Amino acid sequence: MKQNNILTALLGIVVGVLVTLVVSKALEPKRKFDGDYNRWRKLNLILQEVQKNYVDTIDMESMTDAAVTAALAELDPHSVYLPPVELTESETELAGNFEGIGITFNVPEDTAIVLSTIPGGPSEKAGLMQGDRIVRVGERTIAGTKTPQDSMIRLMKGPAGTKVKITVNRGGTLIPFDIVRDKIPVHCIDAAFMIDGTTGYIKLTKFTRTTYKEFREASEKLMEQGMTRLVFDLRNNTGGYFDQSLMLSNEFLAKGDDIVYMEGLHRDRQEYDADGRGSLKDIELSVLIDDGTASSSEIFAGAIQDNDRGVIVGRRSFGKGLVQEPVNFTDGSGIRLTVARFYTPSGRCIQKPYDKDYAYDIYERYAHGEMTSADSIKVDTNAVYYTVKGRRVYGGGGIIPDIFVPMDTTKATKFYINANKKATAMRFASTMSDKYRGTLSQISDFGSLSAYLDDIDLEAQFLDYASRVDGLKPKEGEWEETKPYMMPQIKGLVGRFSQVGEEAFYRFYLPIDDTIQAALSNPGRVE
Repeated sequence: MKQNNILTALLGIVVGVLVTLVVSKALEPKRKFDGDYNRWRKLNLILQEVQKNYVDTIDMESMTDAAVTAALAELDPHSVYLPPVELTESETELAGNFEGIGITFNVPEDTAIVLSTIPGGPSEKAGLMQGDRIVRVGERTIAGTKTPQDSMIRLMKGPAGTKVKITVNRGGTLIPFDIVRDKIPVHCIDAAFMIDGTTGYIKLTKFTRTTYKEFREASEKLMEQGMTRLVFDLRNNTGGYFDQSLMLSNEFLAKGDDIVYMEGLHRDRQEYDADGRGSLKDIELSVLIDDGTASSSEIFAGAIQDNDRGVIVGRRSFGKGLVQEPVNFTDGSGIRLTVARFYTPSGRCIQKPYDKDYAYDIYERYAHGEMTSADSIKVDTNAVYYTVKGRRVYGGGGIIPDIFVPMDTTKATKFYINANKKATAMRFASTMSDKYRGTLSQISDFGSLSAYLDDIDLEAQFLDYASRVDGLKPKEGEWEETKPYMMPQIKGLVGRFSQVGEEAFYRFYLPIDDTIQAALSNPGRVE
């Protein structure tokens, strides 16, 4: 039955006319064929006609791929065909590990700059360091050549055991490193630390195969430090593996609490509930979401909200609630076919409508004022549902937060906007990493890092850099308005080059993060 359904989805719909075959009546009478859609023959017949009669040579592989891609596009936004390369990359991203050289980097000025080397990984063992500028991968120069970042990644990745030469610029000296690729763990938790004596913070970026394991390890460490309340940040978490979301939900819910159910035309309703063995059932919980929170993240947020287990803070989530079933083919390609929809415990469908404006939905939210006003959120008042305690919640797509936090546009001065356009702060941070590499690379705790960055007067150095390098100078009174918002970000960007790593950015940014502050100002429980 499953295979028949897949065949139906693949061959049943044709978008537009791929080729129009015109034959003169003088040469040949019009031919008719059975175009019965119920037998899904039309697409094959069209492709056969193209192959037999088209004026030029046809690449049937790409032609077939194009037809399948177009057919799936007619179904919904998330049923997709993935050629071999894209399928491999998609699976690698969520697998929790990949094979490569083991670094994180950014590209502020057309040059890849090493942010960190993964401890115990090939690059660290070979001697690469924070702040190294990657000039060449193998014989290909990637610095100053406008090489796309995804191309850089592909060049560095490769099967474990293979060797690649990485040439870096370190302090003006070119240094070649022969690095043997290996399996590299991909972490999904960017930061986990105590905000105060009782409140922990965890930033989760995606749901990979290792998410539950990483989350348990992080939460246990915070519990040992006295955590009785958790601020769980799912902003811009686009989702991933469904089972990981179930296991995380289970950590917080009581036995028998509903988590989610799924249902489709050819899929019977499947319900999932908690087994009561979670270790965080008594922890006060605030969940942060925004328009980038999608899929598995929304399943978690919906389960917490409908069970009145915690408080959802931020802005309406993306609204991706379609269940994709993977089907892989022997040529290395595959499809991700939507077979069901996700529903929260109260019965809300997470998926937003996928009409002609689906791709522009987020832009529409900006245009209609939803990002700055809770009253502008599009609520389907005909789709009213109720939480366990009887609170009213609405359908229509996405999870609407219990506490709305508007996007604050008042902090964006002209100087700030212009500096962002030129990536001035990020490029400045790279310059600081070169200048203070020796000391920064030795700092491993946030307190010491904060004190050190104050001592070197980053503020004066940044203003000098912005003026001298980018010709940016704040107008009278403008820096005083910009400084409280911009300097924590600059400190965070520079701090990433210390051993504190990504956590430094979140710690410095915390005091000016309106969503976190709103979470801290309100109880993490439903009264």
